[in-house]
Amino acid sequence: MEISTIIIVLILGIGAFQGIVFGIILLRNNGQKKVSNQILAGILFLLSYRLTIQILRLFGLGYYDTWYYFMLDISWLTPALLYFYVKAQVFPGFKIRKKDRIHFLPVIIQIIISEFVRFQNFYWDGTRESLSWLGYWGYVVWMNNSTIYIIASILIIYYASKAQKLLNTIPPNVKFEKDHKKWLKRIVFSFKIYFSIVFVILLLDLIFYRITTEDSYFYFIRFYYYPFFIGLSGLTYWVGLEGFRRRNEIGATIKEMISDDDRKRLIEIDQILEKTMEEDKLYKNPNLSLNTTAEKLKVKPYLLSKSLSEIKKQKFNDYINKIRVDEVRRLISQPENQHYTLLALAMEAGFNSKSSFNRAVKKHLGISPNEIKNLD
Repeated sequence: MEISTIIIVLILGIGAFQGIVFGIILLRNNGQKKVSNQILAGILFLLSYRLTIQILRLFGLGYYDTWYYFMLDISWLTPALLYFYVKAQVFPGFKIRKKDRIHFLPVIIQIIISEFVRFQNFYWDGTRESLSWLGYWGYVVWMNNSTIYIIASILIIYYASKAQKLLNTIPPNVKFEKDHKKWLKRIVFSFKIYFSIVFVILLLDLIFYRITTEDSYFYFIRFYYYPFFIGLSGLTYWVGLEGFRRRNEIGATIKEMISDDDRKRLIEIDQILEKTMEEDKLYKNPNLSLNTTAEKLKVKPYLLSKSLSEIKKQKFNDYINKIRVDEVRRLISQPENQHYTLLALAMEAGFNSKSSFNRAVKKHLGISPNEIKNLD
């Protein structure tokens, strides 16, 4: 076996192995993202099988048997699964329903056409005349040309575009954890770009080959055939690794939408809170809590918490500690406080310990407490 062939086998093998291993792990994951992880496992299994078939072909195995053809047809599920994966990430509780069955139509069409073409082998005796016009051209176009790969690439580009549109039009009540949305966009974009390149090369090669030569065209012996699978191996490796790493991330959560009247009430509570904090300086009480603050404002604790969450996008403790940090900065800037220690000023501002003060400064200012004097 040539060195180049060994290298190809290793690269394809790494991608296929990782896809299978991480696919099994994702398939067995029973967390909140069970459905999306199962869909991603399906994508990885299909890609890994495709890579495995190509490895077997290099060893002279797996040519034109029933299982090979069956899995080649089933591979057309990948575009729809990519779209379903994004939907499952965006909408918790997503399930494939009856209306989603339309997305399986390309697979059915592929199976029907392919079975018709393969059925021609029962009639073919080595001459063109032994086949019908449709049978002959179906065999040439569907088997010898890169038609299957061109259409499959178009499908992936189409469904990747649908997934991108979905990610760009997410309802305002759907919130993503950390950079989860960016990661989903990277996956979809990677599939779209890669198969756009595949599509362009396949199409241009087919056109120019037909124009410049009259020889028979066989896509599986063209210069790009195994380089494409090397790229697919890299894509499988990366998607499997990222999917495994993020398998337990919550991803999207759906927040309850509030009415205009409720929002108006929350804004009023926020305004009362701001005024009370400025006038009564409640934050200087080291034992201040959500309940005691709500009691002072004469509102229900859950309404105060909801107001902070919706209007300020903060939790109660973060809101109070931010005010205390700002108060420390104000106290430091006053000449009469120069002889006080930083901890003493922190206690004056309402912090009840050195550690809580240090955490608050780090969180809200991104610096150590000793650097706070250098800000003004």
